[in-house]
Amino acid sequence: MKLNTYETIYILKPDITEEKNLNLVTEYRNQIIRYGGQNIFIQHRGRRHLSYNIDNCYDGVYIQMNYEGSNKLIRRLEKLMKLNSNVIRYLTIKQESVKGIIK
Repeated sequence: MKLNTYETIYILKPDITEEKNLNLVTEYRNQIIRYGGQNIFIQHRGRRHLSYNIDNCYDGVYIQMNYEGSNKLIRRLEKLMKLNSNVIRYLTIKQESVKGIIK
């Protein structure tokens, strides 16, 4: 089965503790592995000011995940993020694979 390359960015509430943040990152990473994902790369983008108020929050903690996976995995991850009260926004995009760069 061919896996697609995805990038998911989610924003956590600014008052989240470091422990809860790490627990969420671990939980989502484990779900990616459980549903057949691979080549997982996670970056903490830090706390940033939001362009507009979301759920009475003016700042958010950004986390970026790059991985290979299936559509089933994306549906599962986004459902978990939707149900988590600490996640205020999330977005998953499918990345096009680059075969070669012509100069």
